[in-house]
Amino acid sequence: MAVASTAAAVLLAIGWWLHHDVYRQSAQIAEDQAQAPLLALADQLRQGVIPSPKSAVPYEVVATGRITPVASGGGLDAFPPGSRHVLPAPPASSTPIDDDDGGFGYASYELRVPERDDAVRSFGLGGRTYPVLSTDIWAGELTREQKAALGVSPDAIMQVYVVVLPHTAEAITANIDFLLLRAALAGLLLISAVTYFTVRIALRPVEAIRTATASVTIGDPRERVTVPATGHEITALATTINTTLQRLDEAAARQRRFVADAAHELRSPLTTLLTSLEVALAYPERTNWPAAVGTAARQTRRLQNLAEDLLLLARLDAHAPSMDSGSIDLAALAHRLVEQGVLPDRPVTLTAHTTAPAYVHGSPGDHERLLRNLIDNAARHATSRVRITVRNQLEHVELSVHDDGPGIPAEESERIFERFVRLDEARTRGHGGTGLGLPIARELAHRHRGSLVLVPSDRGACFHLRIPRVPPGRPDASHLRRDRPDGARTADRSAPDSPLR
Repeated sequence: MAVASTAAAVLLAIGWWLHHDVYRQSAQIAEDQAQAPLLALADQLRQGVIPSPKSAVPYEVVATGRITPVASGGGLDAFPPGSRHVLPAPPASSTPIDDDDGGFGYASYELRVPERDDAVRSFGLGGRTYPVLSTDIWAGELTREQKAALGVSPDAIMQVYVVVLPHTAEAITANIDFLLLRAALAGLLLISAVTYFTVRIALRPVEAIRTATASVTIGDPRERVTVPATGHEITALATTINTTLQRLDEAAARQRRFVADAAHELRSPLTTLLTSLEVALAYPERTNWPAAVGTAARQTRRLQNLAEDLLLLARLDAHAPSMDSGSIDLAALAHRLVEQGVLPDRPVTLTAHTTAPAYVHGSPGDHERLLRNLIDNAARHATSRVRITVRNQLEHVELSVHDDGPGIPAEESERIFERFVRLDEARTRGHGGTGLGLPIARELAHRHRGSLVLVPSDRGACFHLRIPRVPPGRPDASHLRRDRPDGARTADRSAPDSPLR
């Protein structure tokens, strides 16, 4: 319907233009054709001959000093004898008319033919305006006999009028209009039909894409649409939909893998806890109850940590807003975490190096969790020392956590940020974590428009955190600042029971 309406409007505009152009050109042709009769009439009058009233074009010859026309024809002669001339007479003049062009000069203008009561048989010429051609003849250039034959005074001016009738132009225009109307209707039907079937054919791939995508379900997002080989926009649409379905499939696979890994991680402490309790209940008299309760407490703490990590990941995946959008001094936070003590399983020296406060936007809780995960991960794998460095750059704060442990292979530099991924060496250690610490740290870094990557190091592993800096002079969370001398603070601590890389 849109194409048909547009085509109809275009055809109507073209038809209107053609109608006026054809009429204008036809009228011009009729005016050009009226020149020959005009000049022929003038030649006859110059020879003293009264033109015949039988003419193909209406004409009238009027002269000064005469009430009746000198001659008329072609419809203007249908008046009773002695009737007054219809067209106006030229003004009287005794000055000769210039005839530089040899009698071929004429004027073209529009003139209204007045209505006459005696014009009963005048072909309806009265009361309308027509284009006319006129030329003047001075009687002084004629002989006495020629003047007498024409019935004009010696100094009279005769004016010859030829009326250009629009009948031919109107007839031609009417025929053209009829032809244009038939052609426009046929063209409109043809355009509508071609457009309809073209659109139907062009949209078949879209219908196929709709049918294929309708069959995609949450449980089985492996369906793909067929990509047409035409190379137009529908091909791009099919490719985009396949890419989207691929991402959904990968997300569903990651979700299934995440659920399976979470169930596996939960089953291990639950099995240990259930086994120890069942053994204690089966042999209560031989059970070391303090040891059994200690084992139950450790496994319960592990379950609690895992549940908190899973809830935090769910909150991060849902893009939940932070409860605190202020700013925090990462330098002060690093020193505070270094100074905090825990029960050591293996002594590791933590060192924090800063030179000035380093303020960044974000929740203090999120930043503390991010930095604690990095420190716990480094302490778990360090041989004896973990170094934390905080530096202010032009627009960012850079924090690095560097341990002197065995390091991480370059090919594993991205896999360690996947959930529940632990390297083989970590799995053999009795204090291994759940594999959620580094993924949570990276998610928190991205949440605060930052980045967390593993950078190459000669010894051990070095994690590099980069977060946008609060402009100087605008910190609004100075509650974490502590009076301390510039430089390094050290404290001995070990790796707690928390996530690892």
